[in-house]
Amino acid sequence: MKTDLQIARAATLQPMEEIASRMGIPAAALIPYGHHKAKVDVTRVPETGRKAKLVLVTAINPTPAGEGKTTTTVGLGDALTRRGRRAAICLRQPSLGPVFGVKGGAAGGGYAQVVPMEDINLHFTGDLHAIGAANNLLCAMLDNHLHHGNELHIDPTRVYIRRAIDMNDRALRTIVVGLGGHINGPVREDGFDITVASEVMAAFCLASSLPDLTQRLARMVVAESLTGQPVTAADLGADGAMAVLLRDAFAPNLVQTLEGTPALIHGGPFANIAHGCNSVAATSLALKTADIVVTEAGFGADLGAQKFMDIKCRQGGFFPDAVVIVAALRALKCHGCAQKKA
Repeated sequence: MKTDLQIARAATLQPMEEIASRMGIPAAALIPYGHHKAKVDVTRVPETGRKAKLVLVTAINPTPAGEGKTTTTVGLGDALTRRGRRAAICLRQPSLGPVFGVKGGAAGGGYAQVVPMEDINLHFTGDLHAIGAANNLLCAMLDNHLHHGNELHIDPTRVYIRRAIDMNDRALRTIVVGLGGHINGPVREDGFDITVASEVMAAFCLASSLPDLTQRLARMVVAESLTGQPVTAADLGADGAMAVLLRDAFAPNLVQTLEGTPALIHGGPFANIAHGCNSVAATSLALKTADIVVTEAGFGADLGAQKFMDIKCRQGGFFPDAVVIVAALRALKCHGCAQKKA
């Protein structure tokens, strides 16, 4: 039996212009990233008047290895395409933490994969790095403000924003910054979150446009003053600079499944930290260009699906027409108190 990697590498991928045309996305709206990846300039996609059906794929509480929501999403999208429907799927981008951890990649499996699988599971188009850079710029500006007089009277013991890296690195979870004397700023406790658990990632995926993203970044509370007043990214003057770093990343990424179904993979917030869904921008693009859009929400239905309904749908102004619940045998065994190895 071939491995997922062997299957993905043996695939013959179709030109991105052809994949885009299946969604009614003109070639002029594509920003190529190599031969088989592209970003979509949503401002160049004409209004079609379409209002696609939205299908959510969720699951019962998953086991550590996951329950196959992404594989089910891809397979369902391909099945609809085979039946002659104008289908598209919307997924989150994998984080390097799980990719190199217990769970592994998140591009589907077997013959239900999104490709180029290796690129998607690694650096892809650099979106996660841009989100980490925007987050860390905010942290740097806060520490710089503390060093240069602290005009906002920020309490160094009440700084809530943490630095970000897209990797599982437990040694960086709690650190001390500012060591090395006065020139390096005041000494304080700090730490790193994984990029997909950052508030920047959550804001990125809920924004409907770049101006909306800038406003969401501006409202982020990063610390408290000595008198207990909230200090925001806007107070530090960081919101505009952060949005500039995220300008290119905000354009949704277009790839394809092994069977040529268009796939928008954009954003990747963790469901236990944030809302666990791909971006509002990507889902909105799919809904106006396809007939049926299949998407997934992280973790189980009691976490990811609930947040999809209560947060993403309300922010994006849409609601699913159908829900698919993945109930794998091994997960059912765990629900019945069986051992994990069963």
